[in-house]
Amino acid sequence: MTWEETMRKIVFAAAMCLAAPAVHAADFDLPRQIAWTAYGTGSAGYNEAVAIGAALQDEADINLRILPAGNDVSRMEPLRQGKVQFSLNGIGVYLAQEGVLAFGSESWGPQKIRTLATNSGGGVAMSIGVAREACDQVGKPDCKGFTYADVRGLRVAYIKGAPALNTNTSSWLAYGGLDWDDVTLVEFGGFGAAWKGMVDGSVDVAFSSTNAGVTYEAASSPRGLFWPPFDPADEDAFKRLTTVAPYYIKSKAMVGANIDGTGGRDMAAFPYPILIGLDTTDTELAYNMTKAMFKLLPVYSGKTPGIEGWAMEFQQFEWVIPYHEGAIRYYKEAGVWSDAAQQHNDRLVARQNALAAAWENLKAEAPANWDEVWPEKRRAALKAGGFQVAF
Repeated sequence: MTWEETMRKIVFAAAMCLAAPAVHAADFDLPRQIAWTAYGTGSAGYNEAVAIGAALQDEADINLRILPAGNDVSRMEPLRQGKVQFSLNGIGVYLAQEGVLAFGSESWGPQKIRTLATNSGGGVAMSIGVAREACDQVGKPDCKGFTYADVRGLRVAYIKGAPALNTNTSSWLAYGGLDWDDVTLVEFGGFGAAWKGMVDGSVDVAFSSTNAGVTYEAASSPRGLFWPPFDPADEDAFKRLTTVAPYYIKSKAMVGANIDGTGGRDMAAFPYPILIGLDTTDTELAYNMTKAMFKLLPVYSGKTPGIEGWAMEFQQFEWVIPYHEGAIRYYKEAGVWSDAAQQHNDRLVARQNALAAAWENLKAEAPANWDEVWPEKRRAALKAGGFQVAF
């Protein structure tokens, strides 16, 4: 072989390496650039996206573009428009599936959400947090004896365009036997802004996962942070909580501001963040993204509090949102997808189809009073299909 022939082969091989996806060595096949929406900077969801993005970059030379957004609608809109492939979202995806609150408007409607994976472990919980300074206002210095019922009269954060965050706040008010009429509502443009308000004194109560970076900032600020006590034996209070937010489960919080290193405490939680696509998301893409999440877990594990909750052992295969067929393919290969999980998934897909059909039927009727008629149409469709009527 001549020197020229050798050089041609070297150049050709190098060109093939550049042209081929850089991810085969990592045992999954993804585009060199992927885009997700996520919660705003300072949130646990955003921090986890950054850690996962770093793992994709280091191990597979894939650039994860993260679009932070302050509310549920702004996280869902780019996914709906096809501007991002996936969304690392919160429980707002359940509201989008159900076509309620902000997603019940005529411009939205029930969305056919599909789960890839969830962070359902790692000892993270969700609750409203209270500025310790505010406990003095209700005669309970340093929050001794303070309960959820004592939130009455305090200033509570309400996030514009974020029905999931506000529903969660509503559920914890209900746990304490309260509603928004019992508190002073303070509007904010996003999750991060609300927690800045917890630090600067413009609000007293805000909802969050316990591991969000902003909660650590609030805890270390002069105002301090307090998580009201959750009683797992109080079934009446828990029923009030789950009547508003049926996706909660009792849990043991081990990670979070004022919780780390304490041995944990009883709280409640739901999967967060939730990596989703839509029913129209390409099956191969969903399969490989799901595969990447688990193959890279040893790389991004430990990079931010609670991120270990993405592990396979914590996945919720019989929860409230169906899984994408591409993700199911991976779970079958991993030997963790059961017949019961498939039956449950089929039922959830049928629920979404029933809601979508009801929506299309109502659009054909074109009622002038959409906001009044849709809730009734939705309720009737769920009852007719034998599905649980939430909201």
